[in-house]
Amino acid sequence: MKRTICCSELHPIGGEGLVLRADVLRAGEELLPEFEGKARTVYADPPFGTGGSFEFRRGKRRTAYTDQLSKEEYSRLIEGAARLAHGLLKEDGTFFLHIDYRMSALCRGVCDSVFGEDALTNEIVWAYKSGGRSKNAFSKKHDTILMYRKSPEAYFDLNSVGVRRGAERRNHMKRSVDETGRVFYSIKTGGREYRYYEDDLVYPSDVWDDIEHLHQRDPERTGFLTQKPEALLKRMILATSEEGDLVCDLFGGSGTAAAAAAKAGRRFISVDMGAVASAVTRRRLIERCLKMRLYESAKPLAVRVSPTLADEESFAPDKYFDMEERGGGLMLSLKKLPLEEEPYFVSVGRVEEGCFSASDYLLRMRAGEKIGLPAGACLCLVDEELRTGYWSNEDL
Repeated sequence: MKRTICCSELHPIGGEGLVLRADVLRAGEELLPEFEGKARTVYADPPFGTGGSFEFRRGKRRTAYTDQLSKEEYSRLIEGAARLAHGLLKEDGTFFLHIDYRMSALCRGVCDSVFGEDALTNEIVWAYKSGGRSKNAFSKKHDTILMYRKSPEAYFDLNSVGVRRGAERRNHMKRSVDETGRVFYSIKTGGREYRYYEDDLVYPSDVWDDIEHLHQRDPERTGFLTQKPEALLKRMILATSEEGDLVCDLFGGSGTAAAAAAKAGRRFISVDMGAVASAVTRRRLIERCLKMRLYESAKPLAVRVSPTLADEESFAPDKYFDMEERGGGLMLSLKKLPLEEEPYFVSVGRVEEGCFSASDYLLRMRAGEKIGLPAGACLCLVDEELRTGYWSNEDL
């Protein structure tokens, strides 16, 4: 097989969106000509300024991203992301910046300078119970999500994130049924009766303590250490966008915002400069459609890799597959390998003008699993280090 170069991929399933591997400070050069003023919701979950490195864990551990910028570099990063968000947003759009106590003051100052101080609509507290315990201070158990509106006319639908009050017992309240059969709880004060119906919607405040961190064995887990739960992104997306709207995530990570947007019927863009993030997001979106058998209703997924970031490391398919010539093409059979050496993603398709168009996938990375590579077709392989390579069998 002959190594070939591709700078983009097109998948028939995965969701109507774009996964872009690019530095957020330069992503505007590619995104703004096409998407300026098109997004209803933009989310950013940048590094928190911890000074550390964070892992992706699957088989073996590898670095997903480093978080070691100086304050000056960090400030430039946030300003660049905020300006890109402002450019991408519609006039009625909303920007969410997800941070914690380390850089919250710096980030608020930067975003105030881009959006205006009056544009800060909410400082949302995401409170959770998981994590370590401190003995010399109060344990740090929340993140902060700054919510900025591009204009006072920003779209917002609180009903979309309301939940039914339900039958939970309420102290000092009397349970009754009205003339229509609806159950309510009532209390009298100041000569007036106040009724709270079981089927009424209750709305979240700016303290979100009903969404927990992902636990280690949560089925949503991808191996990305700092992965956020889809429920968190779902609330932001539903409240600030409508079906068919464009949702952008400027620090895509494990692809949570893209996955939540796809499930909610939104289009999406997920930007991240890391090879790990690009590979994890691509596989996550495609696997969801395959597992749920969303073939006909799924929308095409585009993946773009900036030529300056294309993987140049050499690795060969024969490390992973036994190959047998069949009908002018090849039948690839996965070798028995340790988990830490199994390929991460395998697809077959065609290449035209530098774009790989997928048509088939290897669903399970088990010894003996097979996938056909017809004459003239191309193999897309993401190895155990999450590097992407493409090979054509056109010379066979």
